[in-house]
Amino acid sequence: MHCEPWLHVWDKNESCDRKTLLESLAGAGIRPRPFDSSAAGDGILCVARLNEDICEFVREHTRNHGRVLVLETAGAAADGAQVWQLLHAGASDLLTWSSAVGVAERIKARFARWQAVDAIMQSAAVIDRLVGVSAAWRSTLRQIVEIARFTSGFVLLIGESGTGKELLARLVHELDSNAAGSELVVVDCTTIVPELSGSEFFGHERGAFTGAVAMRDGAFSAADGGVLFLDEVGELPIPLQAQLLRVIQEGTYKRVGGNVWRHAAFRLVSATNKDLVEAIAGGNFRNDLFYRIASWVVRVPSLQERREDILPLARHFLRVFRPDIPDLDFEPAVRSLLLARVYPGNVRDLRHLVARIASRHVGPGPITVGDVPVDEYPAVGAGDGQWLNADFEQAIRHAVDIGAGLKEISQAAAETAMRIAIDNEDGSLQLAAQRLGVTDRALQMRRAARRKHNGNHPDAN
Repeated sequence: MHCEPWLHVWDKNESCDRKTLLESLAGAGIRPRPFDSSAAGDGILCVARLNEDICEFVREHTRNHGRVLVLETAGAAADGAQVWQLLHAGASDLLTWSSAVGVAERIKARFARWQAVDAIMQSAAVIDRLVGVSAAWRSTLRQIVEIARFTSGFVLLIGESGTGKELLARLVHELDSNAAGSELVVVDCTTIVPELSGSEFFGHERGAFTGAVAMRDGAFSAADGGVLFLDEVGELPIPLQAQLLRVIQEGTYKRVGGNVWRHAAFRLVSATNKDLVEAIAGGNFRNDLFYRIASWVVRVPSLQERREDILPLARHFLRVFRPDIPDLDFEPAVRSLLLARVYPGNVRDLRHLVARIASRHVGPGPITVGDVPVDEYPAVGAGDGQWLNADFEQAIRHAVDIGAGLKEISQAAAETAMRIAIDNEDGSLQLAAQRLGVTDRALQMRRAARRKHNGNHPDAN
């Protein structure tokens, strides 16, 4: 394993034998690079004790998807509250110092797993079909990748309609090494006719009922050795839930009208836009089935929670619908419309909108406001203050509730706005400054001041 994370020893931490640690890391194939305030990517942070400044450091260095492994070197584990505060700040793991060699092997194992997940995240299977740059979406993808490749457990995907749950199920199928060579079997539970539900899942023998003129295999047979995806599993009738539970527990079933027990071994991926816990309380979903299908529960974020992905997704759909015009893009006014619009149907809603816009575009040049369907025109002045919505107020309310001061909240809002603007403009400070209504120099000075603040803790390099 080739691994070169940065190494930062907090406040010249004397409890860390840096030389011995470096030698042990090198023996494990890890060669840390020197740390500076602009260090990017993965890193190892050695601390004697956890505190709020360390959490802020971790928060800053994980914003661009880099990982921070924290090594507590004083020998005594932090209390639970501090540990979870650190994880909430973005740390990938916390290890306590035992011996340099022991710590090096543990660090090696974690970086090896993370690099394996990274390689899959950068593969065509993910990049070409599961578009998104937001932290919420990337975190969801990482969960799915790790679950799919390194476990065999059943997966329950929870999220609103149109968020991409079937795409994630297909990713699980593609990454599951035990399902190689098989097709993903999809059953839409909203379309199952109660009278024929047994045949849909179990198959039937010839003559089992009126109209059964030939034997038919069901979903369980088709999924044997592969992956079965139950879309909107919350819609399954209670009697069918009991039958599904039996097949999951025992791995056997009979065709409708048959007497022979047949075996089926498959990985189950289920999806729902319902609150199954609430359905259980209302007697509409079996408690025992829930815990069988939910070995891993992944909540899929709505488009509202990953608004940074609106433009990347829109451009992706534009390439899908208009492959005849390479590098086709949206004019600024259309980009603003896409960003301001509400998407009750989530990504599916955005896809439909882009399809309509793309179909109206003619000739060379970018997508213009004239390509937007009339029913999608925003009201004049509709954008004024639109961002001051319930989500914004909730974030501020949370900050106030946990004791953040006005100065701290203002600084955090400004820093977040700068980071988003720079990301949206592909790193261009000039365009980001224009978007934020400030000069290039003002933006540069703000970023420099922030970096200086974050880098004021000396390390032992």
